[in-house]
Amino acid sequence: MTEVSATVLADPAWLREDLGRAARLYGAVGDRVLGTIRWYSASSVLVAPALEPFVHTGTARDPALDAVVLDVHPDGRYLDAHSERVLGRDTEALGAALARAIGQAVDALATVCGATPQSLWAIAADSIANRLLWAGSAVGDAERAMRLADELGEVIDRPMPRPRFADVGGRPVVRRTSCCLIYEIPGGQKCASCPRQTPAERERRLRSLLG
Repeated sequence: MTEVSATVLADPAWLREDLGRAARLYGAVGDRVLGTIRWYSASSVLVAPALEPFVHTGTARDPALDAVVLDVHPDGRYLDAHSERVLGRDTEALGAALARAIGQAVDALATVCGATPQSLWAIAADSIANRLLWAGSAVGDAERAMRLADELGEVIDRPMPRPRFADVGGRPVVRRTSCCLIYEIPGGQKCASCPRQTPAERERRLRSLLG
């Protein structure tokens, strides 16, 4: 495992090299698909160090790219991250910091891989929603986590769509607005929560997954 500053997510040269690493993992499926798959993972890891302590303690750590350190597997997969700075307890400050960090990464990746900024912002919205819901569920307060997602979505606003949630069998789940495109790799298939399927099929698969 290697520790890497999250500033690499806004470095076009590093991102081009990363598309090569992704191709070795997933196959030569095109830069748009590879970049989207990579961002689906990277965005989740990027926002976690700020959001999880915000839910657990009320104090966020800084999601700025120069504050976050990524744990990267030798094959290029993003494993985890931590932030080296405290940000504080203010929701608006956290939303603004997330908007800056995500915006820098989205702008660079969209240019390098050809994915639209709108699709990459949608992935970021789902990453924020997922990380908040996981953190809230871990402390038995999913409702508060969903409220925080709505508050942060209001601060970040466009171009990011609002985080959304749904009830499946009495359990809250993220109602995704994004697609990771993993089904486009050889042997890949759509995730259970993928929005590119009928609502009935998505609910059936989620109910089966959640038991």
